[in-house]
Amino acid sequence: MVDDSYDLVVVGGGSGGVRAGRLAASLGARVALVEEHRVGGTCVVRGCVPKKLVVLASRFANDFEDAKGFGWNVSTATFHWGRLVDAVDGELGRLEGLYRRGLENAGVAILDDRGVLEGPGVVRLQRSGALLRCKHVLLATGSTPASLDIPGGEFCVTSDHVFSLARQPKRMVVLGGGYIAVEIASALNSLGTEITILHRAPALLRGFDEMLQEGLTSGLSEAGIRMHPGAVATSIERTSDGLVVHDSTGGSHRVDCVLNATGRRPQTRDLGLDSAGVEVEVGGAIKVDDRHQTTAAGVFAVGDVTNQLNLTPVAIRQGQEVAQALFGNDRRVPIRFDVAPTAVFSTPELGTVGVTESVARQRYANVKVFETQFRPMRATLAKSKECVAMKVLVCGDTDKVVGVHLLGREAAEMIQLIAIALQLGATKHDLDQTLAVHPTAAEELVTLRTAS
Repeated sequence: MVDDSYDLVVVGGGSGGVRAGRLAASLGARVALVEEHRVGGTCVVRGCVPKKLVVLASRFANDFEDAKGFGWNVSTATFHWGRLVDAVDGELGRLEGLYRRGLENAGVAILDDRGVLEGPGVVRLQRSGALLRCKHVLLATGSTPASLDIPGGEFCVTSDHVFSLARQPKRMVVLGGGYIAVEIASALNSLGTEITILHRAPALLRGFDEMLQEGLTSGLSEAGIRMHPGAVATSIERTSDGLVVHDSTGGSHRVDCVLNATGRRPQTRDLGLDSAGVEVEVGGAIKVDDRHQTTAAGVFAVGDVTNQLNLTPVAIRQGQEVAQALFGNDRRVPIRFDVAPTAVFSTPELGTVGVTESVARQRYANVKVFETQFRPMRATLAKSKECVAMKVLVCGDTDKVVGVHLLGREAAEMIQLIAIALQLGATKHDLDQTLAVHPTAAEELVTLRTAS
């Protein structure tokens, strides 16, 4: 079977691929989208969405405890893992249905298969053997958890599967200190799993501002999570009552589940890239220019498979740019990676935008640092140790705000809004002239007056 009438074939039904396919079809292009698993990709099916739902579930533990300080008589609360897993799976099914209907209503042909490049302008479907000929190909296959090449590494689960486990682990070792590791560790700990984190670097969240690293470490430790910086797993053995993880410091950890969260790699293996002349960089990421064009004519790539800034909104924006450039009016406004906000949904929560303090001091001769740390109003009656920390970095020569880092409840919501200000080039004077909303934690961002 050969179909040579497509204008665009999208390989990968994640956030970037879905946006590109849907927009291209709405602009009049004939589009096919090829997805071998579930439409929605890592974010909707295996990552951002199920993770956030589990995080929200985990935070009720603190909510029940805090409520006592506000006059509530809270009876003993119990948690049922199976009910949560079923509820999350039901929501993911609903979202996948919405994605499919949106694509179909736009006129996109959804092909449940694995797409492989056969040559320039040709995509082969591995299961059916069909050949799709097209003017353009968009590769949006995302990334996949990196494998753990140690004895017993096959006993690990990854972030792709941890939220669908039949039983909640009682004891878990988490390998890695990045945002996936700390988010899952924090959530499962609050739900009652005993957590140990082994991470190679001296601090969690490498590349984040030091204030966030220290605040997160303190918060996780306070919650009962054991952390072993400078330790990596050297082997995992299965025993009659679970797993034993041996680490590089000579320690051993007896658990019933090991989560490998040591990183992700671009999903480029066995995509037929060589046959189409698509080059990859060290690490396997597809090489693209600032228009998302690969080294092969007519072949584009977006999202995590290019390993530029692996965030769902980035993939969506890039997919939109490709569709608009090919079939609409190419009025692209380049993504400002320097002010791209991001959040870590651990407990405590983190939000960050702009440069870290260490980078700011390397980049600017005069840096002003405005910091504060305080107990939020909720913690006063709850008698909890919850705290909020904030840091605003300012270039002293221009008064421009170059970085904002938040730790605490609703940090993600706040960082989204303050990112607008940085995108518009806000100065510290602009923040100072903004009226505060009282009483809120966010008002501290516009009332900081003393710099260090």
